[in-house]
Amino acid sequence: LKRVLGAIMAFAKVNSQEIFYTDSGGNGPVVILAHGFLMDQTMFDPQVAVLSPEFRVITWDERGFGQTKWDGKEFNYWDSARDCLGLMDHLGIQKCVIGGMSQGGFLTLRAALTAPERVAALVLIDTAADNDNEETLAGYRMMVDTWVQNGPVPDLTAIIAGIIIAEPIESAKRIAKWQDYTTEAIKATANCLLNRDDITSRLGEIKCPAIIIHGTADTAISMERAEALRAGLVGAGKVVTIEGAAHASNLTHSQLVNPPLLEFLRRVTK
Repeated sequence: LKRVLGAIMAFAKVNSQEIFYTDSGGNGPVVILAHGFLMDQTMFDPQVAVLSPEFRVITWDERGFGQTKWDGKEFNYWDSARDCLGLMDHLGIQKCVIGGMSQGGFLTLRAALTAPERVAALVLIDTAADNDNEETLAGYRMMVDTWVQNGPVPDLTAIIAGIIIAEPIESAKRIAKWQDYTTEAIKATANCLLNRDDITSRLGEIKCPAIIIHGTADTAISMERAEALRAGLVGAGKVVTIEGAAHASNLTHSQLVNPPLLEFLRRVTK
């Protein structure tokens, strides 16, 4: 347990994992945010800085990423959804706003399907309900194979950082972190990502308010797929487009993401 500038950083034993999380604290409405593939909870630092202390913001590292102590077994995003709900249990939170970027959104949607009574609203950033087409999946599998065989070599990490971040300084920070990822973690997390189920047909079951934020330069998940997500969610308004942002729009374009996000959170928690 560690306290940094008022925030608590700790591990929670959840579903045979030791989930590492940061809790900004305070008495405000709770918002839990889940990171994207190959990222960790620090990708939400720009949001935590703006949202707290008005909101109690909890960020966490998912299985295979960051400082979470993962059990090494295969898992899927339904398991990750249960991790999110289990973290809520650990912290004594019955109901709150949950959200995520990319794979964080995949698990967030599944948490809303698993326990709708516990989800006050959804924050969905550069994410989708479907899976990629076969051609795209084949390309991603080649990248994973290269990583497994050769490690995070510069040519590969440059391509991946270009897709996710597309900003030189932040890309360099993330590439440095990728050097420490184990082969076992890359295999398991990639299997989870690439073999996920399509839940588009179940979106109508989710009734809570939702904000969908999407970068106009996101090449990983197209704007058309963001619009399909919006169409399936009865509680979603117009997609908030972030001009010029790639996949991790909240990290690279926080000055455009934070104002509509703050307005949404104030509206759904008042």
